[in-house]
Amino acid sequence: MARYPSSSYGRRKRRNRKWILNISALLIAAVVIAFLYGPLGKSNDKTPDITTDTGTETQIVTEQQPVPPKPNLSELPPEPTDESNPKVTELISEAMEYLNATPSGVIEARDRLNETLPIPMSTEQQAFVKNKLSELADQWLFTRTIHPQDGLCGTYKVQPGDLLMTIGKKFKVPYEAIMEINKISRPQSLQAGDVIKVINGPFHARIYRSTFTMDLYLQNTFVRSFPVGLGRPGRETPTGLWRVKPNGKLISPTWTDPDTGRRYLASDPDYPLGSRWIALEGIKGDAVGREGFAIHGTKEPGQIGTVTSRGCIRLHNGNAILVYNLLASGLSQVEVVD
Repeated sequence: MARYPSSSYGRRKRRNRKWILNISALLIAAVVIAFLYGPLGKSNDKTPDITTDTGTETQIVTEQQPVPPKPNLSELPPEPTDESNPKVTELISEAMEYLNATPSGVIEARDRLNETLPIPMSTEQQAFVKNKLSELADQWLFTRTIHPQDGLCGTYKVQPGDLLMTIGKKFKVPYEAIMEINKISRPQSLQAGDVIKVINGPFHARIYRSTFTMDLYLQNTFVRSFPVGLGRPGRETPTGLWRVKPNGKLISPTWTDPDTGRRYLASDPDYPLGSRWIALEGIKGDAVGREGFAIHGTKEPGQIGTVTSRGCIRLHNGNAILVYNLLASGLSQVEVVD
């Protein structure tokens, strides 16, 4: 005779099946959560494997950094005076204490020194501050090292499909700057999963006609100064605010002299432009509507510190290459003042 399960047996079987399904659902949910937020999940995209040596310990650096304030090139630093400013002396002293600490507080020292620039100070104080900031830039900027608490530099984990050019645009700096700082020889060598140092740009410049000097800034932080050559009488370099022209950065371009009509090639012995050309467009002041002006190198270093150009801003070739690698087309501003 056939045996059939009783009703109580059926109910127990259904309860067991329901219990098994609930446990399975919980296990699946746990695996999903572990994947999303655990060691195998997406959260690791924010945790680069680059480290920094602070002198006493090695720290992991995240790519999330404070965003520095927007630059304000319209606020000129005051002219240096003959007397030292006690406030500047105090800030310089604080900066040196940070530098002499263990581990050395490079970023804290940089920020203290940078705070002095809008304050009236003596010529000697200003020279010391700018020279020291230039030296510090070799430690926090022009190296692959990342310093804790640096809001100007961070790290980025390369994603599949990333190009150096798109990464540069993301952080508002030319891709050449990322290549130089990370010692990347070829853009094609970049691979997904690489952790690279990035800079929170853009860079800006201010040019002083009276001292033939270009000061370079990353956001509002002074980086270093360069000597420049400027326009001769009757063709003075116009004051005002300029912007690096979109698609205006060129390497040794062919150039036609507007006065003589002669066409110069980079291979010509008397080619006048040097190694780099950074075209400018005027956006404020006497610069508005002016065309044909640029920052470029020169094969005649004796022209630096003089007024011999047709209005362009000339740099030593090595400096021209560095500035070319840092100023971003359509973003970086260049202010020319007396």
